[in-house]
Amino acid sequence: MGMGRTSWWPATALALLLAGCASGGPAAFMSEDNRGISYTGDRGVGSQPFPANHRSEILSYLRTYLNNPVGVRDGVMAEPLQRTVGGRLRYVSCLRYAARESDGSYRPAQERAAVFVDGRFDRLVEDAGELCAGSTYAPFPELAGLTR
Repeated sequence: MGMGRTSWWPATALALLLAGCASGGPAAFMSEDNRGISYTGDRGVGSQPFPANHRSEILSYLRTYLNNPVGVRDGVMAEPLQRTVGGRLRYVSCLRYAARESDGSYRPAQERAAVFVDGRFDRLVEDAGELCAGSTYAPFPELAGLTR
């Protein structure tokens, strides 16, 4: 029977093995502090550029992050400040809002921290306690205008 029918499996096994190596495994998707997915590459640069488009990037992310982005209440946000996140200096913008539930009710306002790497939105930290301690909030009316 030669090469026809049985030679496909070594090539398939090799392709799967190489795909696993190229992805870096599950740890490649964890941030340096193991708290979530990181969407941007980290060059390891100590001085970070100010995230000039922080408001629009946060709004874009929340439009997909929230189950129902329509009718968000009590939206406030702090200007980005440099904080240490996972041992590295990052710009962090704290926000607080009350999201609408699927039944139309509202849960209490929640505090989140938007982390920026190289001037771009990287991730939203749900347990923002220490990162947002002492933040000065200002109204964020654009949050109430989100649509699906």
